[in-house]
Amino acid sequence: MRATARTIDRPLTIAARVDAIDWAQVDADLDAQGCAVLKGLLSPEECAALAVLYPDDKHFRSRIVMGRHGFGRGEYKYFAYPLPKLIAELRPALYVRLCDTANRWNETMGIDIRYPDRHEAFLKRCHDAGQTRPTPLLLQYGEGDYNCLHQDLYGEHVFPLQVAILLSEPGRDFDGGEFVLTEQRPRMQSRPEVVPLRQGDAVALAVHHRPVQGTRGPYRVNLRHGVSRIRSGHRHTVGVIFHDAK
Repeated sequence: MRATARTIDRPLTIAARVDAIDWAQVDADLDAQGCAVLKGLLSPEECAALAVLYPDDKHFRSRIVMGRHGFGRGEYKYFAYPLPKLIAELRPALYVRLCDTANRWNETMGIDIRYPDRHEAFLKRCHDAGQTRPTPLLLQYGEGDYNCLHQDLYGEHVFPLQVAILLSEPGRDFDGGEFVLTEQRPRMQSRPEVVPLRQGDAVALAVHHRPVQGTRGPYRVNLRHGVSRIRSGHRHTVGVIFHDAK
């Protein structure tokens, strides 16, 4: 059957978009920097559809005001189960592609934990241990807001990689608000990394630590991430975390 303009223009499914990413390059970037950009993961329409959910509490299990906890300024909400369709599709599709890197990193660092091939099986491990609360979240920042450097650790079972997706367009919706990582190596000063993102771009990053090859073999480095001060406008981001929380 001849393709029509409608079928040609139809967006790829989430699974197809994830599969089309150059995962060899992603793995190389993760090994070298602890993060990797996944360009154009979501369309502008999908970004807007997620951002507009923020005021409607029926989609969420809790709201966190960062200033009350010393986390920075701004706020975020954790999604409730069932997750929105986009997040529910992204989470297992991305997990499958990141699982080999997670297992390889643990092997290199001498950590005995291994992760199953399917996200459903890993979530069962979390839930059996009492980690049953969903962790994907939607963050909202206004002028003057920022997110302190942190790690998203929610219990005993932690998947060592996560993904953040920028839903707003820099220079149009907001200024400032750069995604920032720091890497702390033993007996060395911390190394900063600013990750440039456009609307719909995602960054895959280490949750806690990653291996680095040294002259005497591999060693662990500790990573934290955050968001610099929003100078004007509003910024929304989705965080896709693969382990659930207690």
